[in-house]
Amino acid sequence: MERIRFVPSVDEVLEIALPHLEEAKDAIVSFGQGCEGEPLMQWQLLERSIFEFRAKTDHGTINLNTNGSFPDRVEKLCEAGLDSVRVTLNSPRRQYYNRYHKPKGYTFGKLVDSLIKAKEKGIYTSINLLVFPGFTDRDEEVKGLIELIRKTNLDLIQMRNLNIDPDLYLKAMGRGEGMGISQMIEVLKKEFPSLQFGYFNRTKENFYK
Repeated sequence: MERIRFVPSVDEVLEIALPHLEEAKDAIVSFGQGCEGEPLMQWQLLERSIFEFRAKTDHGTINLNTNGSFPDRVEKLCEAGLDSVRVTLNSPRRQYYNRYHKPKGYTFGKLVDSLIKAKEKGIYTSINLLVFPGFTDRDEEVKGLIELIRKTNLDLIQMRNLNIDPDLYLKAMGRGEGMGISQMIEVLKKEFPSLQFGYFNRTKENFYK
């Protein structure tokens, strides 16, 4: 898709998104989409935009898709009126997260802190889990997910296929065997009966359905 070559103003953000929030059924607007740069780099623009959204309407859902790199900025956006936060990761374990995401200027711990801070602010939280069968469903990965969910009180796991050369990925992550994705889900459901699974961001009317 075409990338814009400028940072929009608050008025330009409102011009695009406000009519959707006000008029669309089950409206949701999201800052960031995983392949369009990190929205927290423009957190002040987002903060002002969210304030303006909520000054004009309480309709619709305002979501942040992020790598969770700046917990303090996430907290500011939550206070401005954000409804939900989704953080992307391939693994709940630091070493494997680092091998794939190669974070610069932040650490895996910041990601976890962002989820914790958002939850403390009453925000609906999810992770965008990049799934690779045979890796994601390994015993240690599932144990890591359990620890992460327990620590962050996560609401939803969104599961997406990680489209990557399998030999390249396994060379970085090491080879091993998984229990099967369906079995992994059953383990997590048993451990966390209220944990939700899905593929898309939810609107606030459907957060806990």
